[in-house]
Amino acid sequence: MSSPASPFPTRIELTGEGLVLRDWTEADVAAMPALFDHPDIAYWTPLVSPFDEAAARARLGRDRQMRAEGSVMLLAITLDGGAPLGEVMLRRAPEGMEIGYAVGPAHRGQGLAARAVRVIAAYAFEQLGAQQVILEVEAENTASVAVATRTGFGLLDVPLIKGEEKGRPFALQTWGLNRP
Repeated sequence: MSSPASPFPTRIELTGEGLVLRDWTEADVAAMPALFDHPDIAYWTPLVSPFDEAAARARLGRDRQMRAEGSVMLLAITLDGGAPLGEVMLRRAPEGMEIGYAVGPAHRGQGLAARAVRVIAAYAFEQLGAQQVILEVEAENTASVAVATRTGFGLLDVPLIKGEEKGRPFALQTWGLNRP
C-alpha cells in the first residue's frame, strides 16, 4: 500500500508579516537548544526536555521524515531568513490543518507567534486548499490563548482533547479559523 503524496514541498520559504518562515537546516542545530530548552516550552509542548544538541539533531531528522510522509511541516521563524527565533508547525489533522508554534524566550513579546500563525494559515488556505485551520491550546496557557484570539481563531464547540504528556494531565481546547 502506498502512502499519499506529501502536500508539503521538499523545500519552502514563506514570507509575510515581516517574517521569513524557512526550513530548518543543519546550521540551526546549535541555536535550537537556546530556543527550546526552557521550562515554559517543556511544560506546554511535547518537545523533549532537556532540549540539547542531540535533541535538536533528532528533531531535525524527524522533521524531514514527517514532511516526506506528508504529515507535518516544521519551519523556523526568522525575521530575514537568518537566525531562528522559534518554530511554526503545520500538521495534517482530521479536523483540518493544525498549527502549532514555539518562540524562544529571548524573542517573546514581539508578536512572532501571531505573525507566524497568520502566514502559515494563509499558506494552508491558499496553497493547500484547507477549509479550516485549528490550534489546540490549554486554557491556562494565556499566551497561546492570546495568539488564538489575536489571529481571529474562535473556540470551537467540540470536546476537550484530554491526555497525559510528560507525566502531567492536559486538556486542550480546539480553536478554529475557517477559510476566508
